[in-house]
Amino acid sequence: MGAGSMRRGGGRRGRGRRNQPMSEINVTPFVDVMLVLLIIFMVAAPLLTVGVPLQLPRTAAEAITTEPEEPLTISVPPSGPLVLMTSEVAEDQLVPTLRAIAAERQSGRIYLRADGGIPYARVMQVMGALNAAGFRDIVLVTDTGGPRMDGPRMDG
Repeated sequence: MGAGSMRRGGGRRGRGRRNQPMSEINVTPFVDVMLVLLIIFMVAAPLLTVGVPLQLPRTAAEAITTEPEEPLTISVPPSGPLVLMTSEVAEDQLVPTLRAIAAERQSGRIYLRADGGIPYARVMQVMGALNAAGFRDIVLVTDTGGPRMDGPRMDG
């Protein structure tokens, strides 16, 4: 009689676990998703910069703070037309196009990217045209790591 009901704990283990919630979190799917997102951002991050290849001059200036909206960027390549964001624009159409875009934006800041090999006069012509059109918040974009002007350098 009693021998049939004695199972070496087998009956108890099956009934008790069926109704208990699982107390362990499976993190494998979470890690998989995070790795996929990491790869996506690593591939996409370089594509988020403006695609005009320029050799920006190097300066000792610090990086500026980022804005909530995409920066309005004008690139002055060593040859060819000006590039507004990612589209080429004729010089006589630069100011009207900028006015149309700036009317829809919160920030009036314009980032000017100029190749380090072009004449200084060319950069000043573009800046003068922007200033004459009423754009006053113009930021010159450079690369970091350039020479410092705070004392004599002792380069061999």
